[in-house]
Amino acid sequence: MPTNRELWQNALVQIELGTSEASFKTWFRNTDIISRDAGEVTLAVPSKIVKEWLMEKHHKLILKAVRGLDAGVRSVEYAVHRTPASPARATARPTPSENASLDLQSLYIDKRDNLNPRYTFETFIIGPFNELAHAAAKAVLEHPGATYNPLFVYGQTGHGKTHLIQAIGNQFKKANSSKKALYVTSERFAMDYINSVRAGRANNFKDQYRQYDLLIMDDVQFIANTEKTQEELFHLFNALRDNNKQIVFSSDKHPTLLPGFEERMRGRFSAGMIAEIPEPDVESRVAIIRAKIESHGFSVPEEIIQYLAENVRGNIRELEGIVNTIVCKSQYKGKGITLPDVKALVKHNVKPNKGVSVEEVVRRIANYYEIAEKSIYEKTRKKEVVKPRQVIMYMLREEFSVSYPSIGEKMGGRDHTTVIHSCEKIKEEIKTDSVLEAELEHIRTLIHA
Repeated sequence: MPTNRELWQNALVQIELGTSEASFKTWFRNTDIISRDAGEVTLAVPSKIVKEWLMEKHHKLILKAVRGLDAGVRSVEYAVHRTPASPARATARPTPSENASLDLQSLYIDKRDNLNPRYTFETFIIGPFNELAHAAAKAVLEHPGATYNPLFVYGQTGHGKTHLIQAIGNQFKKANSSKKALYVTSERFAMDYINSVRAGRANNFKDQYRQYDLLIMDDVQFIANTEKTQEELFHLFNALRDNNKQIVFSSDKHPTLLPGFEERMRGRFSAGMIAEIPEPDVESRVAIIRAKIESHGFSVPEEIIQYLAENVRGNIRELEGIVNTIVCKSQYKGKGITLPDVKALVKHNVKPNKGVSVEEVVRRIANYYEIAEKSIYEKTRKKEVVKPRQVIMYMLREEFSVSYPSIGEKMGGRDHTTVIHSCEKIKEEIKTDSVLEAELEHIRTLIHA
C-alpha cells in the first residue's frame, strides 16, 4: 500500500490533467493527505477559502483521482492546517520543513532590496505593445552594466512598468547570488537623502547607494524640481556607470520631456536604451484578461473576454479590477457570469471605448479643418496643413495612447521625435489658446461620435 504522500503525489498527476494550469497552481498548492482511516481520507489545506473552494469546485475530481489509486477510499474530508505538509507538485518537491517557510516567503517583499517576488518575467504578459521594452529588459540581463546602461522605461500608469523593472531585479538576483540589487522609488530615494543630510550622515548615504550592482529607480518624475536630490542622483549615476553597474529607470514620460530636470540629468537618462510601454492593443488585452481570469481558477466564455478587451482600454490595473469584480460577482451568485452581466459592470465602472481607426481620425480632423485628407501625409510645411497634422498626432497620442513611433509611421513615415515635438507643441498651446482648446473639445466629440 502506498504511503499518504505517495498516494497524494500520484493523485496530483491525475488532477493536474483534469484542470487548468492556473487553477492547479492556485488551489492545490500546499495540500497533502495527512490521514487515511477506514476508507476516509483527510486532506490538509492551507486556508478556509481553499477548503471551501476544493469542496465546491473540485471534490469530484479529487475523489475520482484518489479512488483510482486506492479502491478502498470511500470519502475525502478537508482540514485546515497552518503548515500544510507539501505543495501541489507532481515532480520533485521540498521537504516539509523547507515548505513551511517557502510559501510565506513567496508573498513577502524582500526588505534588503525591496523586490516583490511576484513580479517576474514568467508572470509578465508580452504583447505587441510591450515587446520592445521586454526585449530590452532581457538584453540588460545578458550583459549587466554594458548593454543599454541605463535602461529607461516610460509609459502611463498601469501599463506594467513596475512589473517589468522589478522582474529585471528578481532575475538578476537569481542569476547573480553574490551581487546586490536594489529597487527604490524616487520618492524613497529623496527621503533617504534628506534624512541623511539632516542627521549629518550624507557620506553614509553615498556609500549605501554605491554598493549596489543593479539600481532600479521607479517613477523618477517625482523628483522633478528637487535641486539637491537631483545633484546627488547625478553623482550616483556617474559613480555606478563608471564602475559598470547597471541602472534602470522608469517614468511616465520620455526623458527628453521630463519637466523640472536639468539638461545634464535628462542627457544621462537618454544615454542608454529608451523603451516605451504604451497602451496595450486589443490582442494584448485579450491575453492579459485571459491570464488574470485563469489565475483565479476561473473560466469564462470567449465572447466575454473579447468584449472586455474591446471596451476596457488602456490601464492594465483597470482590467484587473474588472476581472476581480467578475470573479467576486460569480462567487457571490454561485454561478457563471453572463455577457449581459459583464456589460452592466462595464457600463457602471468603465468609460466604454469605441474603436476608431487612425485613418478615420485623420479623415474626421481633415474634414473639420477643410483640407484634403491626402495632404496630411505629404511632406509639406504649409501652415494650413501643419496645424491639423499636429492636432491629429496629439489626438492619436492623448485619446488613443498610440505610441510615438506608430504615429510617425502612420503619418507618412515621420520620425518619432517629430511626433513628440508636435504633441508637446499642442499641449503647450492649449494652456493659453482658448480657441484651440475649444477646437480640440469639438474634435473629441467628432472622433468619439
